[in-house]
Amino acid sequence: MQLPVQSQSTMYAEAWEAGAGPDDLVALARAADRAGFDYVATCDHVAIPRRLASAMSTVWYDPVATLAFLAAATERIRLLSHVAVVGLRHPLLTAKQYATLDHLSGGRLILGVGAGHVREEFEVLGVDFERRGPVLDESIDALRAALGPEEFPEHHGKLFDFEGLGQLPRPAQERVPLWVGGSSPAAVRRAALKGDGWLPQGDPRDRLPAQIARIRRLREEAGTEGPYTVGAITEPLYVGTPTWDVGRRTLAGAPDALAESLRAYRAMGVDQIQVRFRSRGRGELVDQITAFGAEVAPRLD
Repeated sequence: MQLPVQSQSTMYAEAWEAGAGPDDLVALARAADRAGFDYVATCDHVAIPRRLASAMSTVWYDPVATLAFLAAATERIRLLSHVAVVGLRHPLLTAKQYATLDHLSGGRLILGVGAGHVREEFEVLGVDFERRGPVLDESIDALRAALGPEEFPEHHGKLFDFEGLGQLPRPAQERVPLWVGGSSPAAVRRAALKGDGWLPQGDPRDRLPAQIARIRRLREEAGTEGPYTVGAITEPLYVGTPTWDVGRRTLAGAPDALAESLRAYRAMGVDQIQVRFRSRGRGELVDQITAFGAEVAPRLD
């Protein structure tokens, strides 16, 4: 699941999150860890322009700092950037941050990357917004080298060129999983050909089969092999019968009914689902996480 509190867009934040903070993040990450969730995720924005602040808010915790903080508070759950806008930073800087995170967490990092969409962030940092796609493409190639096993990684490209510069510590994982986010044609192609997995950007269920089929076709045509993880973001969820208005799009009900609905994602070819629960406070959200882990997740296999 992507954690609340650390990003507070009006598209999904609950009212109680505005007054929440580090203690709430730790409690929720630990609840997900105990409940058997695969990962917790955080977002990435450097600064939100005033024109977007009323919708997006300006609450966006730094992903590396937040995931490192939560790594020390949890035991086994993996740590996902969903997504890091890696084109805003030089690949060696990104590699230094995330390699250290993987090292300190004992190999729990999943690096999710995306192109970004806020023009002003790119402009203030001196990065060409119009060329963010090609920048991301080469950033992924450079990160493959910089997050690999070599102390002195090497990459020679059009935008980035480095060799003879050592970085320790290396990641704990031999190969850090790199998942690519986005649902545009370019993003799906990038995910298929450059990623170890795909993180769709809120595609509804009826769009997923065609997107997944395209990924498989692109990988087959390119002769790309190896493990690959297809993700999906589910509808908002509520385990049990709510006594308050959880919204018409929310899937709510008994564990059997929820599991039956969510198993449809597996039938489409989805390997992992990212969930978000409706809640009125930390306690209710912890209860939802716990109930899902105990009563719904075992019925998904």
